[in-house]
Amino acid sequence: MTSDDDRAEIPMPFRERYAELTEIISSFCVSHLNDEYKVVCCRIAADMCQEGSPILSGKANSWAAGIIWTAGRVNFLSDPSFEPSMTQSEFAKAIGVSVATISAKSRDIWDGLDLMQSDPDYTIASRIDSNPLVWMVEVNGLIVDLRHVPREVQEIAVEQGLIPYVPAGRDTE
Repeated sequence: MTSDDDRAEIPMPFRERYAELTEIISSFCVSHLNDEYKVVCCRIAADMCQEGSPILSGKANSWAAGIIWTAGRVNFLSDPSFEPSMTQSEFAKAIGVSVATISAKSRDIWDGLDLMQSDPDYTIASRIDSNPLVWMVEVNGLIVDLRHVPREVQEIAVEQGLIPYVPAGRDTE
């Protein structure tokens, strides 16, 4: 579920809550979503389990539902053209939390982490290639899609942590 490295980044007062959240998230993702969602949801949980977060108040199940739905919003979970897919009502029924609670917790998380749809930091792995926000970088005041620059430039961008990998050679390596 979580490695010792992940837990080391969580402040001590939040570690128990983080463990509760990741247990709920893992169980739900295994049953209803997939491992990619589990990874992103655990990352959101870790980012929410930091000083100043309201995540210690309320029920862990409510926060876990908010986290999963937030990851779903970023990755278009309610869009039936994507797999997996589920409506908010289906999600609420499956996780056992009301739609109102899910919406409230998700809004708190969304605003607290300053998220947007297709947020590059919380895009599931299978959608990285097609998410233009992952590849856009400002260069000399212009927005450039690094998928369409020479490989040497892509390698520098990877070294600087601007993009996750070199897309030019991904299919051939």
